[in-house]
Amino acid sequence: MSNADAFAQLLDALRCLPGVGPKSAQRMALYLLQRDRAGAVRLVEALRRALDVVGQCRDCRGLAETTQCALCADARRNRGQLCVVEGLADQLSIERSADYRGTYFVLSGRLSPLDGIGPEELGMDHLALRLDSGEVNEVILATGTTLEGEATAHYVAEMARRRGIRATRIAYGVPLGGELDYVDGSTLSHALAARRDYVD
Repeated sequence: MSNADAFAQLLDALRCLPGVGPKSAQRMALYLLQRDRAGAVRLVEALRRALDVVGQCRDCRGLAETTQCALCADARRNRGQLCVVEGLADQLSIERSADYRGTYFVLSGRLSPLDGIGPEELGMDHLALRLDSGEVNEVILATGTTLEGEATAHYVAEMARRRGIRATRIAYGVPLGGELDYVDGSTLSHALAARRDYVD
């Protein structure tokens, strides 16, 4: 294999990352090869270790280095609340808020029949087992407000209701510190629909 082939393969490998096109891949590759070879070695080693060690939590389907992730293993979490999210990024965002103390279920996507993504692909059978355990008394739907996200929320809500479990939906609306004239109509509509009593 020639040096040109190795460089081309590196560019191609970097392009597997979301949002990385040919120019970004070239910029990253040149930086790692010319300016930070030690960083490139650390990156390779960290990626190899993560691939060897990081798997899926048996309970929430999030990332875990053992059979159960740290969140699911935490006895202080409220096992009665189960927040259903579309992906790991959503779980991390909610967790960063530091307000939620329940558990999670990560769908790894949303229902999209046109793309061939049905309940089986999202692990709804695994979610059904969690709901059948008798431990959960509230399902918090934290899917997106896209058509597919709403369809997914409806599907999960019906699963919960059939089992006598309360299904709630996170509110969407005006961001804290936001000016109304900068907020789009759809967001304002959601904010008005999710309004609650004003408390001083």
